[in-house]
Parts: sequence; C-alpha cells; structure tokens
Amino acid sequence: MSKSALFWIITVSAVLLFGSYFFIAGDKNQKNDPIKTYTSKDRERPKIKVEKNIFDAGTIKVSDITKTEFTIQNTGVKPLQLFNISSSCGCTTGQIIYQGKESKEFGMHSTSDYSVGIAPGKKATVRMIYRPYVMPVYGPVEREVYVTTNDPDNQKLVFKMSSYVK
Repeated sequence: MSKSALFWIITVSAVLLFGSYFFIAGDKNQKNDPIKTYTSKDRERPKIKVEKNIFDAGTIKVSDITKTEFTIQNTGVKPLQLFNISSSCGCTTGQIIYQGKESKEFGMHSTSDYSVGIAPGKKATVRMIYRPYVMPVYGPVEREVYVTTNDPDNQKLVFKMSSYVK
C-alpha cells in the first residue's frame, strides 16, 4: 500500500471518528446546573404550585396517542429545578416545556440527565404522552410520570393519566 493511500485512509478515519463524537455529543448542548438543595426551614427557597396532577382521558383506542399537559409554577424566591423525569411504563413518556423549549421525552427505561431551572414567578409545562399500542393493555389503565424537584416540601411530583382502553 502506498504512503498516499495510507495517509488518506488515516485522514478519513480520523474525520469520521471525530465527526461521530461530535454527532453523539451534540445532543448534550444543555449545561445542567448542579442541583441546589433547601430545607423546609429555609425562607428563601423554591416552592412549586401544581394546578392539577390528574387527567382522565376517557375511553380511547389502543391505537390512539393521548397527550395532556400539566402546569407548574415556581411561587418561591429561588429557582425551582426539575430533574430525573421518568414514567411508570414504557408506553408513557414525560417532557418538560419551559420558555418555549421542549426537552426530549423521558420514559421508564430512559436515563434522564436533563434538568431545568424555573425562575421565581415563572411557569413550566409537564407534557404526558400515552401510547397504548407500545404495551397493549385493555380495560381501565392508569399511567404516571414522575418529576423530581428541589422544593423540599414537594421533592417528587406524580402526574397521572387514567383511561379505559378498548
């Protein structure tokens, strides 16, 4: 093999290797701040307000995709951090929407390294998506999405969707 051919093979391999790294690492463009912890005794802390955390989707088909959104607000004086998003089943995912930016969907088997800080007085949305066809179950069904927070009085939020799947 000539030196010229070997040079091109090494060059192309290096470009592909570095390109693959940046392609894979490119999804991590969000810098996650360290989670700040507080106690219930702290006067200056985040405080979450959840309008509702339960949704009844009624009767749905196993082929349907059902979505609902829950609004949360930081009524405290420090940033409210949301992290460790997961769900009760592989057919259900949770997503955070804040200031027009949507997180990726997180489910039962996904590792959530995502976190977002909600400024005092601001609102965010938790979108819950249920796809019954992923794990078909018929009859009454209840699914959940979990969100961990740094509000010491509400460290684990549970959002529920119930339905009758036919």
